[in-house]
Amino acid sequence: MSKLRFDVVSLFPEAFKNFFNHGLIKKAFEEKIASIHIHNPRDHAMDNYRKVDDEPYGGGAGMVLKPEPYFSVFDQIPKLNKKRILLMTPQGRKISQSDFSRWSKEDQLILICGSYEGFDERIRSLADEEISIGDFVLTGGEIPAITLINGVVRLLPGTLGSAESLEEESHNEFLLEHPQYTRPAEFRGVKVPDVLLSGNHKLIREWRQKQREIRTKSRRPDLFELWKLDQLSFIKRSSLLKTEVNLRIGNGYDMHRLVSGRPLILGGVELNHPEGLGLDGHSDADVLTHAIMDAILGALSLGDIGKYFPPDDPKWKNADSLILLGHVMELIEKKGWQIQNIDSVIVAERPKLKPYIDLMKEKISKKIGLNIDDVGVKATTNEKLGAEGREEGICCHAVVLMKRNENS
Repeated sequence: MSKLRFDVVSLFPEAFKNFFNHGLIKKAFEEKIASIHIHNPRDHAMDNYRKVDDEPYGGGAGMVLKPEPYFSVFDQIPKLNKKRILLMTPQGRKISQSDFSRWSKEDQLILICGSYEGFDERIRSLADEEISIGDFVLTGGEIPAITLINGVVRLLPGTLGSAESLEEESHNEFLLEHPQYTRPAEFRGVKVPDVLLSGNHKLIREWRQKQREIRTKSRRPDLFELWKLDQLSFIKRSSLLKTEVNLRIGNGYDMHRLVSGRPLILGGVELNHPEGLGLDGHSDADVLTHAIMDAILGALSLGDIGKYFPPDDPKWKNADSLILLGHVMELIEKKGWQIQNIDSVIVAERPKLKPYIDLMKEKISKKIGLNIDDVGVKATTNEKLGAEGREEGICCHAVVLMKRNENS
């Protein structure tokens, strides 16, 4: 089976008979890199005269192609899943090399060629795209279709011997192709540029690029301006990518059981639970501070707090979690990172946390050296659902944005 199937709808099939019978395009069809099938709407005309056109409603010069033969011929064309249907018309979008490249990745291209004064407007509904090869009018769509087939087939793998010849030719990346020379080294007083005879491939690449720019600026200033804009866009994209590499986002989560005989500490602030409950844990079990630490460590792929403050190490028994946060800050500063902002949410049925949130933010921001407005702490309930809703525990989610220090 061919790699790309062309189906051409044309009133003049003979226009295609000899055009692809030579050169690399002929080879591509012979080797089944592509195949072409021509369909004549006249064979699907509705009357004995095989009439495919008629006078336009409302009057006017010329004849208009009738919808019935075109819909009929279109319906009988076998359709592949990955296909594009292209209508050849001077009203279409002017195509470029990038379109050839895009279409070469399809399994099937159905090309509908117009003629006479134009199409019945309903024929346009068949097409995915309406295309033109330039701002001029031809007698029919056959020449644009031939142009499209030639441009697409030569891009198919196996048609040309060298992929590099495709990469360096005109209209790739907006620039025209550089000057080309072959033997003899001098002809009628004109010498091949010395750089091409030097064997220095780096200098040759630089010379060719410069010549592409000079030639495009001189011959196609419109393309040159597009190329310059594309270069500026590339610089901006590169700058953005560099910025993105220097940013990290981390997510943290922690949950502890509510038990009797333990203090309830969140964000370094001690609260009073109506039932006298507190959070159970090896340290002070401050889930807010723990979630923030896990987010910081996670952003830099440094593990979690259990790695640095093991629950079986007596050193950290009943430890103040803000002190642990200080150790984490020392670690990330040595790695060359700093926190940009924090957002967190505590899930607890009781006590009411709103009166304490500002104090939590103040304690955390002072410990990490961040503006208090860059520390977000929110509180919500679980509407009596789950472990938090049943007051079996309290949990916290945290997100941290980090930035690499400029001097790192």
